[in-house]
Amino acid sequence: MHVLVCGGAGYVGSHACLALARAGHEVTVLDNLFAGHREAVRWGPLVEADILRPETLDAGFARRVDAVMHFCARSLVGESVTDPVAYYQNNVAGTLNLLETMRRHGVDRLVFSSTAAVFGNPVSDVIDEEHPKDPINPYGASKLMVERILADAAAAYGLRSVALRYFNAAGAAADEGIGESHEPETHLIPNALKAAAGAGAGLKVFGNDYPTRDGTCVRDYVHVLDLADAHLRALDWMDREPGAHRFNLGNGNGFSVLEVIEAARRVTGHDIPYEIAPRRAGDPPVLVASSALAREKLGWTPKYDRIEPIIETAWAWHRAPAF
Repeated sequence: MHVLVCGGAGYVGSHACLALARAGHEVTVLDNLFAGHREAVRWGPLVEADILRPETLDAGFARRVDAVMHFCARSLVGESVTDPVAYYQNNVAGTLNLLETMRRHGVDRLVFSSTAAVFGNPVSDVIDEEHPKDPINPYGASKLMVERILADAAAAYGLRSVALRYFNAAGAAADEGIGESHEPETHLIPNALKAAAGAGAGLKVFGNDYPTRDGTCVRDYVHVLDLADAHLRALDWMDREPGAHRFNLGNGNGFSVLEVIEAARRVTGHDIPYEIAPRRAGDPPVLVASSALAREKLGWTPKYDRIEPIIETAWAWHRAPAF
């Protein structure tokens, strides 16, 4: 297949491009390079375009596209609280621009990068697809809006789609020269590794008074290559199943912020100093996935099911980043 990867210069998108190329698919990357990296585009040509500028999107469809993977998004929870309009513009209006361009070019398959933030504060220990959706920040709300749009587009236009709700993406394909590099960096594992290396602005733990086992937030970490594998399986699923589908992607294991910091200390062999900071607005105490549906329907099984091996691959990247 020829797959247009929108946001393919970013973290998860570049790893999806790697997985697509390894599976024998052709890749074209569409990215505005606002948060992505030109150096991460290694498995197909780059089309510089912006989903907020619909007149630029046709360039990505210059040759026949069989399916689209959509990773373009603003994704900082705290920023979404302070600047919600930017998040609705980019994540919702931008997606509408992309969908309209797909319709004009006769492309009816989309894999959408969604998020666990659609659920909000959990009402059960493990979150499956039927868990109530009540996002507590504009980022999660914007992604949930797109999921609804995809369901409506399936009914109206026959669009086939799979929304993959990531929990916490982590790790790297350091042997292929790609990894996690954001500016600013807000994710725990890369910031913990920077602290271990004596770099960065200093590690902060946002809140130690949550109703969890050590007072810090608990999250489910899933390796970025396992996420990429799920995207490949979603392509196969859409060939067999019409309609709009949603799957949760996580390991089913929750680790607190302090437990991740301790695991990073073991992996790196370095002390990791940190300071306690106030809670961030929009952060739920616990997010842990049930991926039973993805395992059953997509045949997806994470290869990285423990936190230390995930951190080891990230540490390999941070010791010799390519960008």
